[in-house]
Formats: sequence, C-alpha cells, structure tokens
Amino acid sequence: MTLSPDKLESFRTLLNQKINELLVDAGKTVADMTDSKENYPDPTDRASLESDRNFELRMRDRERKLIAKMQEAIKRIDDGEFGICEVCGGPISEKRLLARPVTTLCIECKTRQEKMEKLKGE
Repeated sequence: MTLSPDKLESFRTLLNQKINELLVDAGKTVADMTDSKENYPDPTDRASLESDRNFELRMRDRERKLIAKMQEAIKRIDDGEFGICEVCGGPISEKRLLARPVTTLCIECKTRQEKMEKLKGE
C-alpha cells in the first residue's frame, strides 16, 4: 500500500506547517531573551530566571532536532521513500504516519527495536 500523491502532498503541507510553527516559536524565544532587561538583585530570583532560560533553550534544541527530522521526512517524500520502513521495506501505516510523520519504521520494526533496547538496558 503506497500513499497517493494527494496524501503525500497533505503530509508535506502538515510537515511544513509544523516546521513554520516551531520556527516562529524559536524566533519569539530569541526575541524575548535578547529584549529582556531583567536584572534581579536577589540571587534566588536570578537563579530561577537562569533555570527557566536553560529549560527554554533545552526545549528549543529538541525542537531544532525535530525540525531536522521533519526536513528529512519531506526529502523522503521528494525521493519517493516516505511511508516505507527503512528496516523491512514494508509500508508504514497511514495511521502511524499521522501520529508521527517523521517515523522511518513500521510499528512491527519499531516494537522489535524497543524490545532489543530494553534487553540491552538502553
């Protein structure tokens, strides 16, 4: 079961929308951090602000990695490889792709991979 051109285009649109949303959020974070003139004399307040900023930066880093995965998924659409499991070569269900459009594994191969990781203690 391969995805129709219309379905592929809808996935491309979905991925591009999500990328744009994440980029807008990242831009807001940068603007907030550079515009911020907060100067807290209390060390606890400064530590709290620093902790919040570190958390925000970790979130943005995770989002940056997600954007890269989304761009890879768009490339797979372009290359005709989207929706094909990279391990077994079988189709990835549309339901799974809707839940996680960046996936490269069918549910069976992903389940097998997770079991192996659990056995290895990763």
